[in-house]
Amino acid sequence: MQQIDYSSYFWQNDLIRLRAMTAEDWEQSYLNMFDSDARRVLQYEIELPPTINGEKKAIEQFCEFNPASKRLMFSIENKQNELVGALNINSINERNGTFSIGMQIDRNCRSKGYGTAAMKKLLQYAFYERRLNKYNGSVLEGNIASLKMLEKLGVQIEGTRRQNVFTNGKYTNEILVGLTKEDFENKFPR
Repeated sequence: MQQIDYSSYFWQNDLIRLRAMTAEDWEQSYLNMFDSDARRVLQYEIELPPTINGEKKAIEQFCEFNPASKRLMFSIENKQNELVGALNINSINERNGTFSIGMQIDRNCRSKGYGTAAMKKLLQYAFYERRLNKYNGSVLEGNIASLKMLEKLGVQIEGTRRQNVFTNGKYTNEILVGLTKEDFENKFPR
């Protein structure tokens, strides 16, 4: 295949490039399943022990933006073409213009700006290409790293669901966050 020219490619910025998840991504996803702390703050629970076949099947359902999965799943690569994580846009409500995003950055790739860069690119897509208006999300109380990242993007805390999530033997508050297209444009003028 001919060398790809990324010079005017939308799905990248200075730090990352987003691509469709492929079946070959199963191994990295499987390895991330052993980061229980990260999985707890992503899924709000401890999942059952992973299996290779289970992870292969899970990844397969998201490959190549399968519409049946109800989410657009991306793999995140750094500019050296190394896989550093994954993110997805989900819960899209076209009528109300709302959506959510889920993301996990590989343990050895955190605190390098990859998550912020990937999330910013997906927000640009949601607001400027899909005509969506509002990102809605939540984080568990105590998930300081995710809150800091979201604040860099202009996301605001909108409320707290008290003792809403049971994990790690206790009820934990769920912090509700949101970002409108207008807020995003004010933070990052085009």
